[in-house]
Amino acid sequence: MQRHILNLLVFWFCVAGYKDPAMAQNPREEYLFNDCHFHLTNYIQEGITADQFLEVMGTKCGRSVLFGIPLQQDWSYQNSGNYAPTYYLQSDAPLYYYSFTDAYIAMQFKSLSKEQKARIDPMITGFNPSDMYGVKHIERVLRTFPGIFTGIGEFSIHKEFVSSKVTGETASLTNPALDSILDFAGRVGLIVLIHSDIDMPFAKPAAEAVYLSQMKDLLKRHPRTTIIWAHMGLGRVVHPVGYSSIDPGERPSNQVSIIEEILSDPALSHVYFDISWDEVAKYIVTNSKTIQNSAAVFEKFPDRFLFGTDVVAPPDQKFYMSVYDMYAPLWKVLSPTTSEKIRKQNYIRLFDAAREKVRTWERVNISK
Repeated sequence: MQRHILNLLVFWFCVAGYKDPAMAQNPREEYLFNDCHFHLTNYIQEGITADQFLEVMGTKCGRSVLFGIPLQQDWSYQNSGNYAPTYYLQSDAPLYYYSFTDAYIAMQFKSLSKEQKARIDPMITGFNPSDMYGVKHIERVLRTFPGIFTGIGEFSIHKEFVSSKVTGETASLTNPALDSILDFAGRVGLIVLIHSDIDMPFAKPAAEAVYLSQMKDLLKRHPRTTIIWAHMGLGRVVHPVGYSSIDPGERPSNQVSIIEEILSDPALSHVYFDISWDEVAKYIVTNSKTIQNSAAVFEKFPDRFLFGTDVVAPPDQKFYMSVYDMYAPLWKVLSPTTSEKIRKQNYIRLFDAAREKVRTWERVNISK
């Protein structure tokens, strides 16, 4: 009788798909990457839901940031008539800061299950970095939606074709309003994802990077703030400093030495770079030389880079995976350890630390 019961139990465990806990893999190891740069909505505040995004992530992406776009494209009938622009390049009409994006992201996050929430790190973006009251907006969001946000960004200072379209004062790396924001982020523990072009659009190969000095000065003024410089300072037409389209990769552009100099500076040990966006990937994987030059920097500083997609409201997983797939030649040449850090571990280390710090600040500073 006892043997019969034992046989039944063994059969039941097999049918139920029982696995020895000691043999079970860590689910995180099954994912390909964590995403440090993702937009749920676009320039007219439309996109997909957070629940739909979790479906798109599937088993490919383990964790991801969640933010919209802080700017709304104005639909000016005088400019485009009945044509409704959905992107900033589709109209001459201005852009304006859309602060409601933070409330929308918070409510999307709150709609998720506990298990889903564990995979998402919402970010605050709906503030004006040229407004001295901008920091008040960030604090107000934290007090209104405690337990949700992990950082601020992606927000932009210098951005090709965008900065000049924003209504009001043009954002600047030297504006004390930006300093107040980064100072507050450091005190709270908010991680910062900032987009600021390293150079002007269509810069000549021999020219110095216009905004580099100001950016380094800004970063050095905030040593207590964890800052991720989005896209390594590059853009759609802001190419690597010293880049030559004639012989890309034959000699490393000045961008390589600039990145190395920043990462080697002890005063900038709080600074990281993301390699998000297909516009950045195209420079890295142009040919074997550019891949080798980039990989050399990644291997030298494996703890200072994070992968991100910079995809906006993807309709399906294939679309979402496009940037990761572009980097296939890079993943092949990186050592397993460096690849793992850039794709997964650096995200977990930085965003877990930020989560803990922000939750601690909320417990101390927000009354029940």
